[in-house]
Amino acid sequence: MGARSLWVAPLVAVLLGSADCAQREETADPWPRGTADAIPELGRRDDLNVVFVLVDTLRADHLGAYGYARETSPVMDRMMARGVRFARVESQSSWTKASMASLWTATHPARTGIHRYSDALSEAASMPAEILREAGFVTCGVFRNGWLAPNFGFSQGFDLYTKPTPSVDRERFAQHNPSAHRLQGSDYDATQAAIQFLRIYHDRRFLLYVHYMDVHQYLYEAESARFGTKLVDAYDNAIHWADRNVGALFGELERLDLLRKTVFAVGADHGESFREHGQEGHGRTLYAEVTRVPFFLTLPFQLPQPIVVQPLVRNVDVWPTLLDLVGLAPPAGAEGESLLPLVEAAAGGGDPDPRPRESFAQLDRTWGRVGMAPKPLVSLTRWPYRLIASPGDDARELYDLDSDPGEQTNLAASLPEVAAELQASVDSQLTAGPREGLSVKVELDDLQLQQLRALGYAVRP
Repeated sequence: MGARSLWVAPLVAVLLGSADCAQREETADPWPRGTADAIPELGRRDDLNVVFVLVDTLRADHLGAYGYARETSPVMDRMMARGVRFARVESQSSWTKASMASLWTATHPARTGIHRYSDALSEAASMPAEILREAGFVTCGVFRNGWLAPNFGFSQGFDLYTKPTPSVDRERFAQHNPSAHRLQGSDYDATQAAIQFLRIYHDRRFLLYVHYMDVHQYLYEAESARFGTKLVDAYDNAIHWADRNVGALFGELERLDLLRKTVFAVGADHGESFREHGQEGHGRTLYAEVTRVPFFLTLPFQLPQPIVVQPLVRNVDVWPTLLDLVGLAPPAGAEGESLLPLVEAAAGGGDPDPRPRESFAQLDRTWGRVGMAPKPLVSLTRWPYRLIASPGDDARELYDLDSDPGEQTNLAASLPEVAAELQASVDSQLTAGPREGLSVKVELDDLQLQQLRALGYAVRP
């Protein structure tokens, strides 16, 4: 790494007001080099930490490593160049609470039962933070999205689960998302809280989860805006701001000499649409622009070249993979699978898993409407085809993702056998129903409803 950090140590100082970050005591090689041959051995180590960063509303195709022309993500791109990137990742919903319930439990929405504004994970849910805490990890979660509040069950297993206190002058920031009110604070506050945790618990084995929200808000530091003033420009500016926060967090791990014993993963709950199918935002459809997300990780050593996993993977696979890396079993009842066999196959140039990989997503389009009947929408991807359908409705959409990744040409009428085969799999998934006791209903008071409306969602009669 040399005498100067690649992970923007000067930026850490600027972003976090910590001069010692730019003039820290150097270590010879804070992030050692290694090869993919060492990956199977990681689970035998007893010193590995896990950092999981979730960038809310981040679509994959707006990151440089995923092919975007704009330089929105220089820090994350450098991380991916030294780590493992999953090229085709699908979330299990386009609405945060449903998506995150699936991600944390490694279970599809049809089984979690988390579909509507009043649904919450029950205490019976097996959560990664609980698994890690039982294994001796100190567990910390920093969140800014109200759908992830403790009353919805997402704090289970965390020793500390906190919504950071706003601390930055709002005039520093610009926001251009027309569907969202201004949340208090910014991701700066989440980064500050996360770094404070690292400085206190750096000598313990830990899980640190940080959930960034400024991309959801199209919020960014005004002085550092790199792009224009259109809606998509503001979104890209917000991604670049999130990238700086990720860099600050990664830089602190380097400063504390923790990179050599940390698995650092970055993902997203869903993407964002810019009228590709006539809609803006998310939580309304299941098209690729709102379900195609990034997932990548860095290991306790930097790789000489990136490992890129090409087969389709899913957000339900995220935690079985991370737990497998540190030698632990997946959550009880997990439907997701560890991706380490795919990683090892990609690293060795071998054949990936030959089984057809499927990704199932679900959205209740009336999730925020009090008293309205459910209106489910489902999708199933079995590469290269993707089906989008509403149960009980004969209208179906079928796309060939190889020739039509933007899902513009509906092939349901011309390929009825393919559509019927995928529909049968969808029906089977839905018929199984939710796992008993995994979800409960909660009552929301007026204050909680107002806080959720501030996200831009309409929770109303």
